[in-house]
Amino acid sequence: MPKIFTALDRLKPVYDLMYKVFLFICKVLLVADILITSYAVLGRYCQQLSKNSAAFSFLSVITDPSWTEEIVLTAMSYMAVLSAALAIRRGAHIRMTAFDRYLPKKLLMVLDVLADVAVLALGAVMMVVGWKYATTLGSRGFYVSLPTLSRFWMYFPIPLAGLAMIVFELESLFNNIKKFFVKEEENK
Repeated sequence: MPKIFTALDRLKPVYDLMYKVFLFICKVLLVADILITSYAVLGRYCQQLSKNSAAFSFLSVITDPSWTEEIVLTAMSYMAVLSAALAIRRGAHIRMTAFDRYLPKKLLMVLDVLADVAVLALGAVMMVVGWKYATTLGSRGFYVSLPTLSRFWMYFPIPLAGLAMIVFELESLFNNIKKFFVKEEENK
C-alpha cells in the first residue's frame, strides 16, 4: 500500500469523531423537537380544556408559546441537512445501481469518483452561498415570535451541512481513489 494511503488512513479517528459530533447534534435536536412539540400540543389541549370547562380552569397556566413552531421548524431543518451529510459517510444515499452489474468495474470506480467530486462541489457551494445568505439576509431579520433571535440561525444549517458534506465527501473520495491503487485484500 502506498505511504500516502497509510498516512491518510490515520485520519479515520478524526472522521469518526466528526461523525459522532454531528450525530450527537442531530440526536439532541430530535429530543428538543419532541419535547417542544409535546409541550405545544399539551399547551393547546390545556388551553382548550380550560376554556370549555370551569372545572379545568387551573390548566390555563399551561400555555402554548408562540415561539414553539418556529423553533421546531428550525431544529428540523438542522436535522434534515445534517442527517443527509451523515448519510454520505455511510453511503446511504439513493443510488442508481441498475446497470452496475453490466458495467466494467474500472468504469464504476471512475463514476464513483466523479460522483464524489460533484457532491464535494455541491458541499462547497452550500457552504459558501449558505454562509453568504446567513450573514447577510439572515442577520437582517428576526424570528416573528422571538424578536431577539436573529434569523441567522434559520439560514445557518445550509453552510453547516455544506461543511459536513465536504468533510465526509473527502473521506469517501479518498476511499474511492484508494480502490484504484490498493487491492481489496490489502484494503481490509
